[in-house]
Amino acid sequence: MKQLNSRMAAQWVNLSPRFLPFADAATPEFPLGRLLRLSLFQMSVAMAVVLLNGTLNRVMIVELGVPSAVVALMVSLPLLFAPLRALIGFRSDNHRTALGWRRVPFIWFGSMLQFGGLAIMPFALFILSGDTTGPQWVGTVGAALAFLLVGAGLHTTQTAGLALATDLAPAESRPRVVAFLYVMLLIGMVVSSFAFGFLLTDFSQFRLIQVVQGAAVVTMVLNVAALWKQEARNPQLAATPVDSRSFSEAWRTFCDSPKAVRSLVAVGFGTAAFSMQDILLEPYGGEILHLSVGQTTSLTGLLAVGTLLGFALSGHLLTRGVEAYRLAALGTLVGLIAFPAIMLSASAQSAALFRCGVALIGFGGGLFSVSTLTVAMSTADAERRGLALGAWGAVQATAAGLAIAIGGGLRDLVSAFATTGQLGPALAGPATGYNAVYNLEIILLFATLIAIGPLVRPAKSPSTAFSSPKFGLAEFPG
Repeated sequence: MKQLNSRMAAQWVNLSPRFLPFADAATPEFPLGRLLRLSLFQMSVAMAVVLLNGTLNRVMIVELGVPSAVVALMVSLPLLFAPLRALIGFRSDNHRTALGWRRVPFIWFGSMLQFGGLAIMPFALFILSGDTTGPQWVGTVGAALAFLLVGAGLHTTQTAGLALATDLAPAESRPRVVAFLYVMLLIGMVVSSFAFGFLLTDFSQFRLIQVVQGAAVVTMVLNVAALWKQEARNPQLAATPVDSRSFSEAWRTFCDSPKAVRSLVAVGFGTAAFSMQDILLEPYGGEILHLSVGQTTSLTGLLAVGTLLGFALSGHLLTRGVEAYRLAALGTLVGLIAFPAIMLSASAQSAALFRCGVALIGFGGGLFSVSTLTVAMSTADAERRGLALGAWGAVQATAAGLAIAIGGGLRDLVSAFATTGQLGPALAGPATGYNAVYNLEIILLFATLIAIGPLVRPAKSPSTAFSSPKFGLAEFPG
């Protein structure tokens, strides 16, 4: 494993630090090879997200002929497990084994859940599509179980994995390490989307079985490599008494801080504001601006580039002492520029203005997510780290899922009224439904600013609140 770490580090060392904005996340205590290997669990999570929300979403509707309502229900099932991330984090904080492990068992069981869901998924989908003689309800139950298992697995793996990363990283580099892991998640989503697209170019049901079950095997390989010899065995930890508090008591203690509750409210509003248009940007570009399929497909990459730039700028500004809450507010303000730009692109018929708006959504969302995650990491002590990360992840995942569902429904509802003339001739165009969603996102951004406002300390006040740790660029460790 040391040789694997060294080879991975050697490959990355050949790249300039200018292209690796989180290169300084590595430290002598947590070297680059080990950090890169740990980040593999984010790659498996990214692969599952792309498979569920992208590839299978399209394949079920187009190639397998599954009704859209059933597909929407299946894709939303992993959301049911998202609120339990806080409980998972709490349990991993207090878990004891004979070997003294806390995080490893949760990553392992999360990996097994992902593997099981992916292994049975293609067969359940075929029954659901009606291509067999078996009863269709068996396919419905099997597909629901598969999606639920994958969702439970990825939420468990990610929560425990992030907590393990913060346990291993020194305090001064901890926020950079976690942000680096989210960069790897984004990279994993891009790589997975291209890989699945290439493998399913010549689609067949047999090929789909191979791809999905191959993803199950790759998930296990990545996660085992990620956790191998990461958490040191500590038998003394097994002898220490477990916190006798229940989860509800620990949660009440966590929420006793007004800043903790307000921060989670801000995370919920902000995440919903930046996520509600996720499934609408490409249809908007095609229907309103008449962009081709290739041109709308490139919007995903543009959004990802904007997000990465937001991550990089966050590191630069936090290094220079900008408070994390203030930076989160800056990301929110960027969103207040992005959504009006998208709405104006329709009347101006400007694809360039639309693309600028898309990039700004990613940029503002990147600033916001890194800043709020930095706050979550820096306000938690060692015994509450999993709970704090789980709460942040639960609120973010739940808010994003609900926002996407609400955005799609709101667009359809308003468009139905607009096209039938019930909103008047001025709002009879196809852009009305989309603009209703964008206006709601602007309202949510203002609500986010209201939630963040009291958390931002005055610029010249004594540093009694949260102080942003070093989170910036440095020479690549040699």
